[in-house]
Amino acid sequence: MEPNSKRNKPGLADLKIDPELRTCKKKNKPTVWIISGFFVLTAVSALGVSLRESPAEVETVIVRKHQAGQGLTVLNASGYVEPRQKATIAAKITGQVVEMLVEEGMKVEKGQILARIDDREANARLDSSKADLEVALARIHELEVNLKDGERDLSRMSNLFSQEIASQEDLDKAKAAVDRYKAQLFRLREEIRAAKARVKVAKRDLENCTIRAPFAGIVVSKDAQVGEMVSPISAGGGYTRTGIATIVDMDSLEIEVDVNESYIASVTVGQKVIATLDAYPEWKIPAKVRTLIPTADRQKATVKVRISFDKLDPRILPDMGVKVAFMTEGTSFQASAPISVVPKAAVRESDGKSIVFLLNKDYAERRAVKTGKVVGNTVEILAGLTEGEQVVVSGPIDLRDGQKVVVR
Repeated sequence: MEPNSKRNKPGLADLKIDPELRTCKKKNKPTVWIISGFFVLTAVSALGVSLRESPAEVETVIVRKHQAGQGLTVLNASGYVEPRQKATIAAKITGQVVEMLVEEGMKVEKGQILARIDDREANARLDSSKADLEVALARIHELEVNLKDGERDLSRMSNLFSQEIASQEDLDKAKAAVDRYKAQLFRLREEIRAAKARVKVAKRDLENCTIRAPFAGIVVSKDAQVGEMVSPISAGGGYTRTGIATIVDMDSLEIEVDVNESYIASVTVGQKVIATLDAYPEWKIPAKVRTLIPTADRQKATVKVRISFDKLDPRILPDMGVKVAFMTEGTSFQASAPISVVPKAAVRESDGKSIVFLLNKDYAERRAVKTGKVVGNTVEILAGLTEGEQVVVSGPIDLRDGQKVVVR
């Protein structure tokens, strides 16, 4: 049994590698290296492409809206509602107010009495001037009688002188008397004319004690009270009023704005304007340019522009703040739904369709849109965009969907 046990016991010879197995391993080693190298090259290539593609630089604008069917705004300005006809009514004479017949907000007609001033002195002056006129008229009758008597005496004296009964001295005295009566009569007639003029002035002073409205309108300010002194000129000290009431012709309301002289070329007479009152921001009021004041303000470098409302409304009040938008030629005011507009540079053509690229976080998003009419450098977007979105207006020609971008 022992010899067999020694033969089955492993030895150094058993540790040798089979030559066939060694040959097989040598054949598979290049294949492993090739596969491993492929994966490494692929990863390096992908990494290189990723590192080589930097974000595309773009410029964007915000999508805004304008009224459908309405031209685009070429200029914006702000100003105030101003009446063309507005007056602070004052007295022509100095006096004390004894009656006020109007209040703020009252509608008055042309010629309506607003107030009365104490007229006692005016009445006294009128009575005095009338009395002077009566005295002058009475004296002229006396002088006319004396003149006729003197002319008769002159006629008799002339007959007597021709018969050499009266002397030359008597004839000269008769002639002098007639001339004197004529001169006195002429002076008295001038005095009568002056007295009549004084009567007219006294009547006008009396009429001036009654303050009337020069035109129809609305009383917007009551500037004097009963018992106060009023005067056409300020007496100083704050105790004398210069105005009775302020009246505005509500049919003459218009807008006055200051336009920078650099942009005044964009404004023309008759140009359509959309006005928005600060008090009613959702109310779009159609208007048009009435006139450009032909002078500039050198301190502010502006030109005044006056704008007329197409139709007045009781909600429009003097001195209200207003913003105006000067519209492009061919504007027609319509109250339809607003439409988005973007610069023409934002719209691209692809396969016969109009597209834009939006800024979606840090990436470009391609979107198909439906365009409308082109006005100036903008184009209407009828569908595909909403107000507030950012669209790319400048960027690479080969910009693609999903590409990373950065805004310049």
